Amino acid sequence: MVEEHFDVVVVGSGPAGSVTAIVLARGGARVALVDKAAFPRDKACGDAIGPRAVAVLDDLGLTPAGERAPLGDMVVVGPSGRRLRLPCFDGIDYPGYGYAIPRLGFDAWLVDEALGAGATAVTGRVQEIDVGAGPHVIELDGGRRLRADVVIGADGATSRVADAAGLVDARRVLWGFAVRAYLDEPVALPHIVLWQREPGRVFPGYGWLFPGPDGRANAGLGIGTLSDRRAGAGAVRLLPDFLEHLRRMGLVDKPGDGSGPGRLGGWLKMGMVGTTPAAGRVLLTGDAAGLVNPLQGEGIAHAMTSGRLAAEAVLAGPGTAAARYRAGIARQHLEYHRVAAAAHATLVGRPGVAAVVGKLLTHPLVGRPLAGGWSVFWNELLEGTPPGTPRTVAAAASVIGRAVTRRSASARWFDRVWPTT
Repeated sequence: MVEEHFDVVVVGSGPAGSVTAIVLARGGARVALVDKAAFPRDKACGDAIGPRAVAVLDDLGLTPAGERAPLGDMVVVGPSGRRLRLPCFDGIDYPGYGYAIPRLGFDAWLVDEALGAGATAVTGRVQEIDVGAGPHVIELDGGRRLRADVVIGADGATSRVADAAGLVDARRVLWGFAVRAYLDEPVALPHIVLWQREPGRVFPGYGWLFPGPDGRANAGLGIGTLSDRRAGAGAVRLLPDFLEHLRRMGLVDKPGDGSGPGRLGGWLKMGMVGTTPAAGRVLLTGDAAGLVNPLQGEGIAHAMTSGRLAAEAVLAGPGTAAARYRAGIARQHLEYHRVAAAAHATLVGRPGVAAVVGKLLTHPLVGRPLAGGWSVFWNELLEGTPPGTPRTVAAAASVIGRAVTRRSASARWFDRVWPTT
């Protein structure tokens, strides 16, 4: 059996894994970047590269290859059909824009950047992972075996690394399933759609309609299933109805039924609940760590910021990397996710309450004065937002949210797993 030794094995070559590998390789580490698929490969996603992700790319001196469309303000379509425009503006440490870049090209470009930095690409499906006291051993199909001082799981919501290291409590995870289709018509602004399928009851998730760089639109539907993964097929089944809803709203002309070759689905693990991001010499990044915004589904920025944090923690010392990484995740994400995860669980389980909240927030008398702060809070941009009304509103939402959700099941989980916060 072939056996190779690396300082770090990164399992998963999406944005989280590739950014991790880029930073590690530039820092002098011997890195294997493992993925079961050969690139380019597609991924179910809204294809939105948000301001935080753009900031990471800029800091690393990386300019995405290929065509991309700029993203700015976002429109929220409420259950009653009212539309509220959420502004996007410059922060102290992030730009006031993002990009729309199809994952088929974006992920392959990032992999190439990681290999150019010195990482070694390994194509293979992980069969076994031994995370014992000594060097960790990863066995791949085909008989290849890798040894590493540190293993970083960037292998998505159903992470094998997380399971092998015992870092997931499946009973607590907030699961979701999303399905995406491409439409052959342009869209000017990204939309998040709160879909009221029945009077007074909102679909337990979110719909989206985002611009693409090539005159197409990216439309999709994500369903929140809490800890029950059996309900994930609901998003696929209801996608044609959602696309027809977009047509009735006047957002698209001829959406079709979403059954074309661009349709693709995938699991989401949201809000960090149920997943411990690091222990020993195993670290989890991106979706594997549950780092998906539980209120609007963003995951690429979280993947890239967590990948960079994980790499920097390892470079500063493998033996203390887990504690350093957990502290970094707590600083950047914990305060928001403990509130947002509780809100997600409450609203997904109570579609009537979700309908009332959605109608209230998109009512002009309420939504317009709060739009800037809502944009900051909802998109997890509070840290780095300059002083002013939007920051004040977002900070107030965070304080109120923590007070309201302090007795929730997810808040109790955070208090147990993160006892010093």
